[in-house]
Formats: sequence, structure tokens, C-alpha cells
Amino acid sequence: MVDLSQYLPILLFLGVALALSATFVFLPMAVGRLTGAHKPNPEKLSEYECGFPAFEDPRSQFDVRFYLVAILFIIFDLEAAFLYPWAVSVFSLGWTAWISMMIFIGELALGLVYAWKKGALDWE
Repeated sequence: MVDLSQYLPILLFLGVALALSATFVFLPMAVGRLTGAHKPNPEKLSEYECGFPAFEDPRSQFDVRFYLVAILFIIFDLEAAFLYPWAVSVFSLGWTAWISMMIFIGELALGLVYAWKKGALDWE
């Protein structure tokens, strides 16, 4: 027989997490309806990002190059996030840290060369 009382703290944690997440989702919507913030009018429904109506259906597909550029940005942003702490502590870590970072940068450089050769960075 399995003692299910061991799972009680986990179930309580999940219950509290579910209650808090439901509160954070539904409470602002309820407050917005009660305070009158949810009264749409033409001014609220107008375009606010670029100032003019969209030319196409908003559900149209984007070119894959947008996603490729975003992925490349994330990769090189992560490189910068790993490079800064390494640069601060490289002298105390020794040659192992330096060699491992050079391997990491070399792999990223190979990825950049591959993306460049495949034409991922060319824009028409």
C-alpha cells in the first residue's frame, strides 16, 4: 500500500499556485469590467503602434527570415550574457576556463559562418 500523505505538500503547493495564477489572471479582468475600463469606443480600438491601419490580414504568415534573424539575435545575445561573467573571472579560473570559452566562441563563429553561407543574413 502506498502512503499518499507524502504527496499532500505537493498537492497543497499546486493548489496554492493554481489559486494565485487564477487570481492574477481573472482579478484584473473583473476589476476592469467593474470600474468601467472595458468600454470599447472607436478611439480605444484605433491603431496605436504605427498610426495607420494595417494593409493585410493580421493573421498572415511572416517570411521565415524574420524568425531566422530573431533566432540569430537570441544566440548572439546569449553569447554576450555568457561572455561578460567569464571575462570578469577569467584570471581566477585559469587556462581551463579560457580554453572552454574559446571552444564556445569557435562554435558560435562556425554557426555564424554557416548562417552567412546559407544566406540567412542576406535581405532582399
